[in-house]
Amino acid sequence: MEIWNNPSCSKCAAARSALDEAGVGYAVRPYLDRPPSVAELAEVLRRLGARPWDVCRTGEPAAVARGMAEWPRDEAAEPRWIEAMVAAPELIQRPLLLLDDGSALVGRTAGALAEALRRTGVTPGTGAEPGPAATAPPHPAG
Repeated sequence: MEIWNNPSCSKCAAARSALDEAGVGYAVRPYLDRPPSVAELAEVLRRLGARPWDVCRTGEPAAVARGMAEWPRDEAAEPRWIEAMVAAPELIQRPLLLLDDGSALVGRTAGALAEALRRTGVTPGTGAEPGPAATAPPHPAG
């Protein structure tokens, strides 16, 4: 699993703690320092089954400065949203969990974290180790 992480985000810290507690391996993507490409973000949106505005933090100063709350939310506008989020990655909702099964979740709630653990083969709350197919390399510090 890969987690798109903002080190100053409490929801990211909670997601990392839940994964650590469950013994789930993950890689940390510091997406503010290593922003996704347009193609990467489009792929994550596909995996989430979401549209760009579904995972855009429109209250962030970069979004307010662009007037994004007023942007159209239709298929023709999707490239504009994605390009803005790539240019200002702080606009991307966090943490994003990219699961080894090809799916993705926004890990902001206890329910989303429980679902991520379920998909990796861990029973939430048991501290059980994931099955071999779900094991990923240990996450780097930070």
